[in-house]
Amino acid sequence: MFAWNDPDAGLKVAVFGSGGGIGRAFVAELASRPGVRRVYACSRTAAGDDSQPGADSVTRIATDVGSEAALEKAAAEIDGPLDMILVASGVLHTPEVRPERRLREFDPDAMLEIYRVNAVAPALVAKHFLPKLDGGRHTVFAALAARVGSIADNRLGGWLSYRASKAALVMALKTIAIEHARNRPTSLVVGLHPGTVDTPLSRPFSGRVPKDKLFSPEQSVRYLLDVVDRLTPADTGGHFAWDGSRIEY
Repeated sequence: MFAWNDPDAGLKVAVFGSGGGIGRAFVAELASRPGVRRVYACSRTAAGDDSQPGADSVTRIATDVGSEAALEKAAAEIDGPLDMILVASGVLHTPEVRPERRLREFDPDAMLEIYRVNAVAPALVAKHFLPKLDGGRHTVFAALAARVGSIADNRLGGWLSYRASKAALVMALKTIAIEHARNRPTSLVVGLHPGTVDTPLSRPFSGRVPKDKLFSPEQSVRYLLDVVDRLTPADTGGHFAWDGSRIEY
């Protein structure tokens, strides 16, 4: 567990995708916790609300998670070691791309772009930032995965590109976790499913979601941080939902 409420803990966390709904909520929640000394909020524009409580502990860094050169530059700007790295970036749709309802809607170029954002970018962040995790204590690298990325749980079909990209992310995290554990046996690499969250990513598809299962970003983030707190090094490489349940690969 992390000493969130201990002012002497001096925790340092990096959040990638901090410009999105869940990423912003991660930054705000972490900055409000007494045990967190520094939150590195990484997004394309480095914009954010500096009027929020704890904003003086937030350092905003402009970077592109899809660019290796940009991530190398960002890594040089961050004063490690870090206790937690969160990758909250992701894409389901754009003005030009909609999730496929059937195979005839499949567009290979759109799929490659979704893969780049959802699977390649988190792996790039891991490549350049895992070495910044504190080697002397419990640390976490987590990326936002999705239940629809579970091969075993796929009973409806559809959303080919998004499902496949999230399944690829889970495989990447599992592979990275195995290598990372050889040098950092007390460290975790995991995927986290935030539930259905009221953000622009899911809003067009959340009309039929029961109200008690449609979370605000703030609610989802608190759930996910509680899940992280309950995990042990034996859970590394796993895929976990907002309620702590393990999701099948």
